[in-house]
Amino acid sequence: MYEYKFVQTHLGGIFREAKHRETIEQYAAQGWRLVQVLPISYNQHGKPTDYEIIFERVIQ
Repeated sequence: MYEYKFVQTHLGGIFREAKHRETIEQYAAQGWRLVQVLPISYNQHGKPTDYEIIFERVIQ
């Protein structure tokens, strides 16, 4: 059986630094496995700006 963690993050931009790599590394160190990345917010041009990163791990 698996448990899941859903983490919101942003891609970055002019005034925001991207944090996705740090987030993935942080959760991987805790035993979580990256499953999927889904865009959840878009700018006025249709470009994704925010994402939900989905992790899973086996329930111990």
